[in-house]
Amino acid sequence: MPRAGLTTDRLVAAAAELADEAGADGVTISALARRFGVKDASLYSHVKNLRDLRTRLALFVGGEMIDRIAVAVAGLAGRDALAAFAGAYREYALQHPGRYAAGQIRIDRELLAEPEPAALRRTAEITYGMLRAYGLAEPDLTDAVRLLRSTFHGYCALEAGGSFGAPRDVQRSWEKAIDALHVALTHWPRENVPED
Repeated sequence: MPRAGLTTDRLVAAAAELADEAGADGVTISALARRFGVKDASLYSHVKNLRDLRTRLALFVGGEMIDRIAVAVAGLAGRDALAAFAGAYREYALQHPGRYAAGQIRIDRELLAEPEPAALRRTAEITYGMLRAYGLAEPDLTDAVRLLRSTFHGYCALEAGGSFGAPRDVQRSWEKAIDALHVALTHWPRENVPED
């Protein structure tokens, strides 16, 4: 029987807090149960297992991130939208390193209650919407998303780890990276070219 006041949403929100405190790997059923002062078994009324919990946490984090990004890019296009998108992404990753890491898992679609959760749908809409301003269509859109995600993730991981040791200002290098991405997107080698 579910414990009064304990819900799946509360568990996932607490898992996000735990991720920021103890790191993504610190999010376990046992650690979460201790946080609520209950036995591990009490949580299985709300999540199936650790994999289910981590999938829900990744979706929660994705929702938080894309909500911030959506606010940042509202009304913008082109380089301005790209810079706002990237800035919101980086800010979230650096402010919430544990949550951010927890959100990087591959979503196991077999565990999803719905085929296309709102967080994934919204992420695709906002990301692809921003990239369509560059005139991209599939399969170029997917390639561009992979380039952006790899660049943003790599930069944030290196920055968070203190790996940028050169005296050059890290923010200035970030801005140059955005400029370079804007140029790459503007001059994208399109694969999906309509035939005459």
